[in-house]
Amino acid sequence: MTGWRARIGLLVPSSNTAVEVEFPSAVPTGVATHVARLSLESVTADALDTMGEEVSRAGELLAHADVDAVAYACTTGSLLHGPGYDADLEDELSTSADAPAVATALSVDRALSALAVDRVAVATPYVDDLNERERKYLEAAGFEVVIIEGRGIEANCEIGALDHRDAYRQARSIAADGSADAIFISCTNYRTLGAIEPLEDDLGVPVITSNQATLWDVCRVANVAVNGPGRLFDVDLESSDWNG
Repeated sequence: MTGWRARIGLLVPSSNTAVEVEFPSAVPTGVATHVARLSLESVTADALDTMGEEVSRAGELLAHADVDAVAYACTTGSLLHGPGYDADLEDELSTSADAPAVATALSVDRALSALAVDRVAVATPYVDDLNERERKYLEAAGFEVVIIEGRGIEANCEIGALDHRDAYRQARSIAADGSADAIFISCTNYRTLGAIEPLEDDLGVPVITSNQATLWDVCRVANVAVNGPGRLFDVDLESSDWNG
């Protein structure tokens, strides 16, 4: 029976082609993933803002699948308006889906905090405007961003064409001076899970990615243990305090 252990709901941009590949490959047997799409083709601030208006309706539709937890799987979409917007998104989605909810930006914050990270190097596929918003978000959360490097890509399908080898090379390039105590590879449409353990072996520091952190966090609130890639999954899952 599909979802006999848990059903995980995922809200993804309509042009995202990575989440539906990476999440099912990482969740344990008996955990099903169910996806709702939000309209987005270009990764710009205006387009992300418009996409956010669809969250409640998409959450309501995922509630029809009786999901046990739900994730807003978009990094810049959940940090777009700075601190507080991420938590508001989680609350809005939790209410509409009638389930505990996480948003990728806060999932990354929780993951970095769980690993006691202070200084982080950030690799993204984004344009400069979104990189600056991400820097400010992370700094407001208490992390020192030693470098943030983007690829300058707006078309989300072009981001989705990148794979874990691209992520590996970009992460290696930003880690060259060794000043960061963790690497963060941003964007849920950036296929990264296959790069995490090779990077950790080569660099000797934790590697966090958007899909990895979101997977870890949504399974945490669903009370599902996951043996995922990287040091993050060595951190014990905490029971959710969400009580409906």
